[in-house]
Amino acid sequence: METIYQSIEILSKEKGIDPQIVLDAVKDAMLVAARKHYRTNEDYVADMDPKTGAIQLYAVKRAVEAVEDPVHEMTLGEARRIDPAAEIGSEVRIKKNTEALGRISAQTAKQVIFQKVREAERETVYQEYSGRAGELVNCTIKRVEGPDYVLDLGKTEAKLSKKEQSRLESYSVGDRVRCVIRLVDKSSKGPGVLVSRAAPELVMRLFEQEVPEIYDGTVQIKGCAREAGERTKIAVQSRDRDVDSVGACVGMKGMRVQSIIRELRGEKIDIIEYSEDPVVFATHALSPAKVSRITILDPLEKHMEVIVDDSQLS
Repeated sequence: METIYQSIEILSKEKGIDPQIVLDAVKDAMLVAARKHYRTNEDYVADMDPKTGAIQLYAVKRAVEAVEDPVHEMTLGEARRIDPAAEIGSEVRIKKNTEALGRISAQTAKQVIFQKVREAERETVYQEYSGRAGELVNCTIKRVEGPDYVLDLGKTEAKLSKKEQSRLESYSVGDRVRCVIRLVDKSSKGPGVLVSRAAPELVMRLFEQEVPEIYDGTVQIKGCAREAGERTKIAVQSRDRDVDSVGACVGMKGMRVQSIIRELRGEKIDIIEYSEDPVVFATHALSPAKVSRITILDPLEKHMEVIVDDSQLS
């Protein structure tokens, strides 16, 4: 017959958490159940036999010469009847009847175990993903919740909310999708990992995967602005005068950028040559619109006034 300890090991493996955390949760649950059943202010401790899985509950009292607090103290004579080696100041454990806890207390224990396991699971997920914001991850659509999707990340679930989706995209259960991790929320009731298909970081990660010159640092991404489902503008700069940064990103016959456009379901992508000269860079960034005049208003705050003909407005 499977023992409680074996059940804890199985549960821990399924949830990817330390078995000791679940074991402590079981002990805490027993203490909660005991306080609810006995309705006293006694101090309790719980132990589990790893071989049998049996949980034993004890009330703890301190041996004293004269008892002033009967709930927490006992005479030395009483203490030595339980533990012959007891001395003044010793803590003595008094065995309690765990069978007397009853069904209601067992239900309380189940609730505490569930709560502790959920807390431990969230902490594990937080430790695993909290430092990975902006990272590209492969997911599978697990279920649909209204306008949102819940994704399978392998070890945990992630949420792709409506605002983090591109208007060009829709998915069905079982579809595989690449997203970037947006943030990890340890306090939320639903999936704690929030992912995005609308963030500019998604496009940046896709270029890093598709363009070897970006991956090895020859070409740098200097900035990225995105209106998901409409257009992305990404600024790049080469660290090697013999490497054309824009050409490297476009690829032969446009193969590299077209691969990313397909991933984004047809979203337009403008690849811009970065320049340290703000006027030149602004001109590149606003292309294909033709700029009539640019006035630098505040060089420190990088504010400028750009004038284009009405016919160039989109």
